[in-house]
Amino acid sequence: MQKGLFITFEGPEGAGKTTVIAEIDKRLENIGMETVLTREPGGIRISEKIRSIILDNAHQEMDGRTEALLYAAARRQHLVEKIIPALEAGKIVLCDRFVDSSLAYQGHARGLGMDEVMSINEFAIEDMMPDLTIFFDITPEEGLSRIEANAGREQNRLDNETLQFHQNVYEGYEIVQKRYADRIVKTDASKPLSEVTENVWKLISSRLMSEGI
Repeated sequence: MQKGLFITFEGPEGAGKTTVIAEIDKRLENIGMETVLTREPGGIRISEKIRSIILDNAHQEMDGRTEALLYAAARRQHLVEKIIPALEAGKIVLCDRFVDSSLAYQGHARGLGMDEVMSINEFAIEDMMPDLTIFFDITPEEGLSRIEANAGREQNRLDNETLQFHQNVYEGYEIVQKRYADRIVKTDASKPLSEVTENVWKLISSRLMSEGI
């Protein structure tokens, strides 16, 4: 059986990832692909419970290292319980965020150091990195304005951070893109969602063709 494909989606708050990923999942299923659509932190029962702790607006006092460790713990359980079995079954895994988020948010924006945060995650993921990562490129200002305009969106603890924090996150992602340039491709997320979806679909279709899937 052919090994599956692990595709992750990254970007600042309000980039529109969740909407686009859902549409990509439908398109893949329509052409006969077996997919698993999931998210981080979360995706399975234990990790969703950790997510609720991390993102709870009542937990403003959470220490940066605690936050990084919780993300890594949620990631570990998610990986062994859901992602790895799906890949071993030959499925395409579409994951909203993975280790790159920890590098940008906790490593850079929280000032913990990307190498230090990567070290925590190396213990958790055991060399399991995505085959392809699509970065939704949008400025923090535009992303946050989308959140304010979307009354139905989940409002979490990270949404309440300062603009400077979100600018640091964006800067962190720029560093991550350079570090993993062979894996990360960028799409302009400031465009209308329909256009973003088409661009992402082209990127994924191209990768599927190159993999012979």
